[in-house]
Amino acid sequence: MNEMHQKKSVSLWVLYGVFFFWGFVAASNTVLIGTFKTHFSLSQFQSQLVDMAFYAAYFLGSLLYFGYSQTKGDLLNKMGYKTGLLLGLLISALGCLGFIPAASMQSFPLMLSSLFVVAIGFTLQQIVVNPYVMALGSPETGAHRVTLGGGINSFGTTIGPIVISYAIFGGINNAHTLSSLSAVQMPYLVLAMAFVMVALWIGFSKLPAVVSATKIEKGLGALAFPQVKWGMLAIFIYVGVEVTIQSNMPALLENSDMLGLPASATVHFISLYWGSLMIGRWTGSISAFNVSQKTKRIATFLLPLMAYLVILSVNYLKFLALGTPEKIHDLLYYAPCIALVILGFYMAQEKPARTMWLFGSAGALLMLVGICSTGYWAVYSFISGGLFCSVMWPCIFSLSLAGLGTYTNQASSLLIMMILGGALIPPLQGLLSEKVGIHFSYVVPLVGFVYLAYFGIKVKKVLKQQGIDFDKTITTAH
Repeated sequence: MNEMHQKKSVSLWVLYGVFFFWGFVAASNTVLIGTFKTHFSLSQFQSQLVDMAFYAAYFLGSLLYFGYSQTKGDLLNKMGYKTGLLLGLLISALGCLGFIPAASMQSFPLMLSSLFVVAIGFTLQQIVVNPYVMALGSPETGAHRVTLGGGINSFGTTIGPIVISYAIFGGINNAHTLSSLSAVQMPYLVLAMAFVMVALWIGFSKLPAVVSATKIEKGLGALAFPQVKWGMLAIFIYVGVEVTIQSNMPALLENSDMLGLPASATVHFISLYWGSLMIGRWTGSISAFNVSQKTKRIATFLLPLMAYLVILSVNYLKFLALGTPEKIHDLLYYAPCIALVILGFYMAQEKPARTMWLFGSAGALLMLVGICSTGYWAVYSFISGGLFCSVMWPCIFSLSLAGLGTYTNQASSLLIMMILGGALIPPLQGLLSEKVGIHFSYVVPLVGFVYLAYFGIKVKKVLKQQGIDFDKTITTAH
């Protein structure tokens, strides 16, 4: 029995490595945006094609899977979840290997194509991994394991930009420019090898056979529910806002009204942004565990501080290696924002609708503060958008899927497709920045936060009209 438990534990942590890769690669895209923009002399709009290529793959991959399932039946139920996961990992490995010829040829389109392939693999992995994590243990604690995976994902987003940036710029005397893109090759070769190693481990492991218990409904009956339609727009805007804040940040920080720093010197701010998402998700995951209310209140105060300490520690080690430990002061003045989100969690009381309008309103207010100020005031205000995006994914999903019954799976697939917002909204802000300037282009996430706050109010009314008083606890994270 102990031996079986040990095998499951080892397999579980291998799957958590997949969660880590998702965050690591997605957050590292910001480093590529700044690098490619400088090297290829791109406009701000063109630089945002990095995110468009990555997040459009999620939409197209989900759409193809949904279309196949509507006509031929559930693909993963046919091939098996283990085979599906292996295929997803190998596709991502292939995409990483594509960076080698793309860099040798100095080709921006090939770089984007490689990133698209990586994300196609991620799409298949996303569909597979959650059921596996749920299966590796008792059903009662399944949500706990998925939540932990979300926290590990956020840790990947925190250190990803730091590691990739150091790998690209660390050995270059002039870190502000690249004479060639050859420095990009080694990090992505290592990533490809890591994907293959995980695939081999899973291939030889005895993971349980997992299939979906329900079939995908034919047609689009889920769209008859107004909460699904409002939720699809909310997911589109939420992902777009989360991505666009940091995708346009390298250009923002280069602005003389901000910090006037090159992209290679601002990676710690990108790390702080993704770390802000980790802070919120760690805090939001408290409710997944069976602890007393007193313990929850204490943890709600301590966990954000612990996560903030992790961010500071990781960045300090990087600065120490580079001989600039004093740069950590750039991140210390962010502490008041941490206090603000702690207050927000206490006020939200773990209620999804209240969390949406409260965090959406706070995010909009801070975007406005950032637009109306300059320097560190503006930078910290924009970065704090990550704190208030952090737990929106599970809130939107739980509210949008309430009361759907047999249409739950179909609605879930439709919501996943709306990750498309991450592909379209950042280029929209990039295009706007060329008209009004990068600083004032942050009106895009401001408007997005306003809608997300409205969604919390609107969907609660919609559910009440259906006789659903939805105050379900937040238990997952994206």
